[in-house]
Amino acid sequence: MKSVSHWPKHLYLIASDNADHHHKPSRESMGSKAFNLLRMAKIGLPVPPALVIGTFYTKSPDECMLPVFTVGLPALEEAAGLAIGDARKPLIVSVRSGAPVSMPGMMETLLNIGLCDQTMPGLLRQTGNPRLVWDAYRRLIASYGEVVAGLPGSLFEEEIERVTQGRDERLLDFSELRDLTHRFLSLYQQHAGQAFPQDVNEQLSGAIRAVFASWQAEKAKQYRTLNQIDPSIGTAVTIQSMVFGNSGGHAGAGVGFTRDPTNGEPRLWVDFLANAQGEDVVSGRRNAHGHQVLASVASDAWRQLEEATHALEREFTDMQDFEFTVQDGVLHMLQTRSGKRTPLAAARIALDLLEEGIIDATEALARTGSLREEDLGTVRLASQGGAASQVTPVGAAMPACPGVVSGEIALDGERALARSSAGARVILVRQDAQTSDIAALELASGLLTQRGARTSHAAVVARQLGKVCLVGCESLRIDLTARTVGVGDLVFSEGDVITLDGNDGVVYAGAVAAVMVPDEGLLERLRVLRSSQDAARHRKHGT
Repeated sequence: MKSVSHWPKHLYLIASDNADHHHKPSRESMGSKAFNLLRMAKIGLPVPPALVIGTFYTKSPDECMLPVFTVGLPALEEAAGLAIGDARKPLIVSVRSGAPVSMPGMMETLLNIGLCDQTMPGLLRQTGNPRLVWDAYRRLIASYGEVVAGLPGSLFEEEIERVTQGRDERLLDFSELRDLTHRFLSLYQQHAGQAFPQDVNEQLSGAIRAVFASWQAEKAKQYRTLNQIDPSIGTAVTIQSMVFGNSGGHAGAGVGFTRDPTNGEPRLWVDFLANAQGEDVVSGRRNAHGHQVLASVASDAWRQLEEATHALEREFTDMQDFEFTVQDGVLHMLQTRSGKRTPLAAARIALDLLEEGIIDATEALARTGSLREEDLGTVRLASQGGAASQVTPVGAAMPACPGVVSGEIALDGERALARSSAGARVILVRQDAQTSDIAALELASGLLTQRGARTSHAAVVARQLGKVCLVGCESLRIDLTARTVGVGDLVFSEGDVITLDGNDGVVYAGAVAAVMVPDEGLLERLRVLRSSQDAARHRKHGT
């Protein structure tokens, strides 16, 4: 490893044998995501080695290239025991963003950087899995084409649909994936005007520039404005050794919360896709499954994950939103951050953490101080026996954020803006739960999607904004040409009213009455906390 005296000031190495950092790490200098990775590694959680390019380089990414390629990358290669571009033992990496504050899904990520015609045989020797190699390669071409070369993602999605003919793409065998990869290479050259880069250093530098550039993406700017985030803080970029969730039957990728983010109940809340990579879950383009699938395909990894999440809460003293990958039955932790949650969940989590001795009363009071009692409940359908008991659901989906809301169907941001400006309540109906809809989601009262997971970035943002959210409605059919939506046997026109029940995961035609049901038990616990602190203050001041 390079001498500390030669280590660049704004680069950071995360590795199991890296006892001391070369320069003082902080959330501001290396981004929240990477700073948390460092803390995870220090408490012994299984974190793949990573190189972090500090937020300092946001305004001038080209200035990081020399220190990255001459000092940082060799140190990462040494930590991983692999070398980027090596024909026999290639290092394959992910390139991820990470600002000092959480901005879920607002910037870009690239996976499988370092794969090319020359390194494919080496990865095949490492894994013994031709399907994994071809699957990873075609994913890289598509994501690099979209993020770096600026090609439309639909270009590759349509080719996948043509090949799969309705089958799950995870069922494609290695020969089909090989043919798909070659087709992707042709599409890339045809539409980008040049061949997909076979020089792995060109791949990596292009990915670094693209991730830094995504700090200025329109959705990122909208999110910063919405959440009053200072645009000058910038983003870090993390280059991390890849682990492969698409390595077969005992593998997969997942995202989860250490507690239920909708109501705060103390149970793991996990979305998992077997034989898949992490972007499949968080992108909003794929439907995911619960932890039962993980427990069935990799039971040891599931037990390790349960232990790891307890360690996360003890270290970070809060409910965590985490990402992980399982490769060949082995768990790897890729990210953690304080999880977005509803006001109801915020109250319960703070009070439970207090009772568990993880935080003290002063901290619990600080975390619940801005909560209003009228928000600590759940909007539910009006009581049985009335009109609500007579309505019949027309569709079912996975609930990602609770509550009940009625509104007009809007199929895009323009319609959502026009109708909300006219005073109408709007439900945004989309094929995928994508964060590019952030502006429309802010205007809407609810979100309904055909595809996506509860932990997709868009669903996370919907929870943060307090929007009722249903994802993965498989009976949903959207016709953008006719401006209609089919749910089951019914067809609705844009502007028709539907109701989303985010508690039970169902869709109703028309408006359905709803009422707020307060959580009296939780309210009483919160009142006890507040009154005890008031009494303590009075005693302190002798009043």
